[in-house]
Amino acid sequence: MLAQRVRDLGFSPTLAVSDLARRLRAEGKDVLDFSAGQPDFPSPDVVKTAGRKAIDDNQTRYTSTAGIDELRRAIVIRLREKRDLSYEPSQVLVSPGAKASLYFACQALADPGDEVLIPTPYWTSYPEQVRLAGAKPVYVPCEEASGFKLTATQIERAVTPRTKALMLNYPCNPTGVCYDSDELAALAESCVRRGIWVIADEIYSELLYDGRRFASIAGLGAEIAARTVVIDGVSKTYSMTGWRIGYAAGPADLIAGMSKLQSHSTSNATSISQWASVAALQMSDEELAARRGEFAERRGVLLQRLQELPGVTCVPPQGAFYAFPNVSGCFDGTIKSGDDCARYLLERANVAVVPGEAFGSREHIRISYAASMERILEGMDRIAEALGALKSG
Repeated sequence: MLAQRVRDLGFSPTLAVSDLARRLRAEGKDVLDFSAGQPDFPSPDVVKTAGRKAIDDNQTRYTSTAGIDELRRAIVIRLREKRDLSYEPSQVLVSPGAKASLYFACQALADPGDEVLIPTPYWTSYPEQVRLAGAKPVYVPCEEASGFKLTATQIERAVTPRTKALMLNYPCNPTGVCYDSDELAALAESCVRRGIWVIADEIYSELLYDGRRFASIAGLGAEIAARTVVIDGVSKTYSMTGWRIGYAAGPADLIAGMSKLQSHSTSNATSISQWASVAALQMSDEELAARRGEFAERRGVLLQRLQELPGVTCVPPQGAFYAFPNVSGCFDGTIKSGDDCARYLLERANVAVVPGEAFGSREHIRISYAASMERILEGMDRIAEALGALKSG
């Protein structure tokens, strides 16, 4: 008999949809996959070269649990140059993916019975990781009418004596919502006053649009920095999802606690991937800017096509590479939820999207625009035809 915590746990809905899309393609169906949370660009040549060199140089043994010194120093430099954050290498933990970093942060911070605030819509793994720590996820609804943004007032209303931490993801997966410095300052003030930790998931920090600049909540003063763990990685920015390198930066005692957990579970992240990640973090911003420009162009086209669909509305994403359209205007006797809509689009149009239920909303679906412009245009043609058939039927 499986342990209760495993029986209570579901599989990642986003990965399940991607796996289904792959199986259908293997069966010969022309499925357009808009579910994937990964860039469609290849890993940069400099990264692949560094990975091959690491193999040739026999850098294939165990490393320090926390990561090789060269990578932790590169992370420290990157955080200082890009976000004005000041850490020592001893305050950095390299993990096998940012998801692992988040998991270790939850395990290190939350005791059974503690509560963790999770703004909704949320990334699908946050609630499950909180529950695996024995803590309780407390959902804080962020309304579509206000751009899906969390406010300090909402934090104050949700806080109880058991509140231990806040999950703060921005740019947000799935909505693409971003915060300016004033908005972050209000959140930081509330968290400091209430003694709440912040788990700041900043994995999409390099993917902002319309001239926005990223500001980390950890950079808003010593008090909030002392209560924040910054989570990031190389997967989204550098198209390195399969290399599995994430990292956490924060107060030394918390990072040491997370490192202890990692030492008894995964041990070090892959040595070859660590050396490749050093090369990634030392890249110039020119190639990254070009990729960001491509995402911005795709975003504009996708939003235009979504606006043309009757019954569909969408808050424009300000970052990441997802749109989170509200499809409730398309509900009828057959389609009654985002899950129904996603299933219908897969069956009718051979288009894979993620139902909003995976993120805490039954009225939405998530569409990734980490796909070529050609695929986006074709996919939107298919979606328009499928949803039009609902109206005409």
